[in-house]
Amino acid sequence: MNQQTPQIPVVRMEHITKHFPGVLANDDVSLELYPGQVLALLGENGAGKSTLMNMLVGLYRPDGGSIYIRGELADIHSPQDSMALGVGMIHQEFMLVGNMTVAENIVLGMRDLPFVPKIDEIRARITELSKRYGLQVDPDAVIHDLSVGEQQRVEILKLVYRGADILILDEPTAVLTPGESRDLNKIIKKMLSEGKSAIFITHKMDEVIEFSHKVQVLRKGKTVNTCDTAGVTPQDLANMMVGRDILFSLDRCAYNPGGVKLKVDHVTVVNPIGSRPFLDDVSLEIHRGEIIGIAGVAGNGQTQLTEAITGLLHCTSGKILIDGKDMTNSTPLQVIRAGVSHIPADRGANGVVGDMSVGDNLAMKKYRTSEISRGAVIKRSFLRAFADKLIEAFVIKTPDQDTCVKFLSGGNIQKTILAREIDSCGGVLIAVYPSRGLDVGATEAVRQNLILQRDKGNAVLLVSEELDELQMVADKIAVMFEGRIMGIRDVKETNTEELGMMMAGAAGVRRNA
Repeated sequence: MNQQTPQIPVVRMEHITKHFPGVLANDDVSLELYPGQVLALLGENGAGKSTLMNMLVGLYRPDGGSIYIRGELADIHSPQDSMALGVGMIHQEFMLVGNMTVAENIVLGMRDLPFVPKIDEIRARITELSKRYGLQVDPDAVIHDLSVGEQQRVEILKLVYRGADILILDEPTAVLTPGESRDLNKIIKKMLSEGKSAIFITHKMDEVIEFSHKVQVLRKGKTVNTCDTAGVTPQDLANMMVGRDILFSLDRCAYNPGGVKLKVDHVTVVNPIGSRPFLDDVSLEIHRGEIIGIAGVAGNGQTQLTEAITGLLHCTSGKILIDGKDMTNSTPLQVIRAGVSHIPADRGANGVVGDMSVGDNLAMKKYRTSEISRGAVIKRSFLRAFADKLIEAFVIKTPDQDTCVKFLSGGNIQKTILAREIDSCGGVLIAVYPSRGLDVGATEAVRQNLILQRDKGNAVLLVSEELDELQMVADKIAVMFEGRIMGIRDVKETNTEELGMMMAGAAGVRRNA
């Protein structure tokens, strides 16, 4: 995009510094955003992007530096302060109440509402804004009945309704179909035409080039480059982020699958609080030396499929077999002992114990083995050497292995889980959004590790929100919609358009499972 830059920025952050215990998160960072402009913010995990934006929206206070909004010095103590200045943020995890309507969510917490809100006026205003920006949202719809893409539109409406003209979007296309991503681009362009501005945090190089006018790259808390997006290539951006060349192709052996390792046979999982089951007669086979990718917009049963396989969710009917042995409704420990490794969708709830050290989290699956324990005695020297090996191999950024894992950045928590599960893989690796929140360098390493497991003869089930990742890594792709498998395709015999149609539940797409 080409952009004429006005003289006065709508946001100016000058010499921002922020410390956390043992970490300098932002080191003398300055940033400028102009009316009608999209600024892309890039950086490795732990580079300081989220910290910087959290200070702009009042979740953190800077230790040093100044923030100016439309040329005026701003003293931002809370998200309410930032919203009063017209600055709002759409987080990757949406902040919506599922059993309330769109209209109720949009005005929830607004301090200037009358004691008895005028619902008809609120609905009319939401409808007017929805039409104006092409958001197509029904103010009376209940949130839990909406798709993820529709919920994102509600988040955008919520900010616009409250007067925001500076929008911060954190990984906004991570949970969208290709069609919904194109719609989001149109919505943003409409807003820019009215003088609104946006800061766009993403790890997708092509989207930086498509959406933004300027890109600012952070590394280790410092700005390393700020440049116009026009003329920049994905390779240029990747090199700026990590300071080295990134391979956009992956080394792999020829596809030569063995026998069936994991079989899901007509599995149904009932949703106790909903009319539609989590899983509806799902069948799937994964062979040794094969990667099956699962595509679909979040919330269509992908996570429940992996939880049913790993013993975290009860199957109502059907069977799950590993090496021909019936493992239906086994305990998680029994599944682990059958050689299954699991990188879960919710890394905080199911992937790590936050108050335990990095080292203990890495060694968690070895405590019942003779390598680390002899009766009640823990071999601490082996544990420390083992943890150091994985920290180095997976480039986990931590002050030391004794640091509580909850103090790491989200990306480094993810690396901790990846390291433990890939190291302990005994035949089946289930990876749910394994590259979510990872920078381009770490994503490259994750994808290569998945292919390495496949080339070793393991069966890999990869759930991803990124179609390009699935097309790059998987041998076959199964598409899920509303708890059913809509189709299974060889990656060489399909394309983004067909997969996107199935992700949206388009009628007429052939179904085989």
